[in-house]
Amino acid sequence: MRGKYGERLSRSIAAPLQQFMGRERSAGIVLAVSIVVAMVMANSPWGAAWQGLFEHRLGFWFDGEPYLYHSLHHWINDGLMSMFFFVVGLELKREFIGGELSDVRNVLLPAAAAVGGMAVPALIYAALNAGSHSAGGWGIPMATDIAFSLAILYALGDRVPMAAKVFLTTLAIVDDLGAVVVIALFYTSDISLANVAVGVGFLGVMLAANRLGVKNVAFYALVGIGGVWVAFLMSGIHATIAAVLAAFAIPADALLPEKSYVGSVAARLRRFTAMQPNGVSTLTHEQLEEVAAMRADARDAMPPLQRLEHAMHPFVSFVVMPVFALANAGVSFAGLGLGDVLSTAVAPGVCLGLLAGKPLGVCLAVWLMVRLGAARLPRQLTMRGIVGLGFLASIGFTMSMFIATLAFADGPMLLQAKLGIFAASLIGGLAGYVLLRRGNSPQA
Repeated sequence: MRGKYGERLSRSIAAPLQQFMGRERSAGIVLAVSIVVAMVMANSPWGAAWQGLFEHRLGFWFDGEPYLYHSLHHWINDGLMSMFFFVVGLELKREFIGGELSDVRNVLLPAAAAVGGMAVPALIYAALNAGSHSAGGWGIPMATDIAFSLAILYALGDRVPMAAKVFLTTLAIVDDLGAVVVIALFYTSDISLANVAVGVGFLGVMLAANRLGVKNVAFYALVGIGGVWVAFLMSGIHATIAAVLAAFAIPADALLPEKSYVGSVAARLRRFTAMQPNGVSTLTHEQLEEVAAMRADARDAMPPLQRLEHAMHPFVSFVVMPVFALANAGVSFAGLGLGDVLSTAVAPGVCLGLLAGKPLGVCLAVWLMVRLGAARLPRQLTMRGIVGLGFLASIGFTMSMFIATLAFADGPMLLQAKLGIFAASLIGGLAGYVLLRRGNSPQA
């Protein structure tokens, strides 16, 4: 009875949940729901309590002195988001080794589009905020939210060609790399060189272990978190940069090569097949040993880089990013007037940078590359499709919001930046969806 009940429960809950999490657009849906929840809570009678929740401080005390003692909001942005950036680093390394970024011919056009899509928004923001206290937010409209943009693109299904999906994915990956560089160079506080040296030393240990053939994931987790991440957290350089650097130190080759794995599993499977079953639901001792050995072979055949990426991606997509949204997306409109929004040029700079600068920068870069003969437009893509992809690239929620929290402390300018991000992301997402839907429909 219990077995049948468990089987029904698995079919009714576990299987649909697993299917939902496996879809490309699901992460964007969960992120969107989290934003709505944060906005509703911030504007509800419980708004003050909701904001106060994230101000609770957590950390350690030694001899009456606080150590790594920060607010929950800080831990989310510097701790949980480090996991997000770690996965970004793993994806970047994988793409450089054997993905879209491994062939210059494939990456040239979307990479140029990404650079144009970062430069033009930054210039628009800088022009509107030149000489003011808000000038430091120029990095906010540079970013593209890969989860939202790809969720909308995949929601269009067969209406968009595969070339469009590859183009936007590569653009977003290069955009993420650009955002990491911008954060590392321009959005850091006072730097403690001693702690930087300690972090670099631990990073050197990880790189040396990689060269020596160490494949133990627990070792890299211990050194990466306890050494590199903590040292960078205390150095003044944003801890998310440590996560990206640590990701590039993870081995990308397997302990058991592919051919050896195939031979070993085939031999073990033959032995398992030849064994006499015991006629009950449990395995014999010999069968259990063969299954355990095959499981160990399967683990050793997966490069640590891909094993970590595969294991962490669902957690980052369905826990880390929604929690980040819950902590940062809540904007209270109580007593907020047009004068408050436009008291500086932050909101117009962010909104126009994303909504106008992204499509303009993407399209201008593509047009120049094609015009100069440096690259060719994919056969399935038209300039109208590029415009639609440019608008999808203007969805800058997660990374733009993150850079906004680095550029501005809690206050009017951070609020204005959030409103600019919301407006541009919503309008840009709708515009990109409509353009791509009409431009790639069978009737078009």
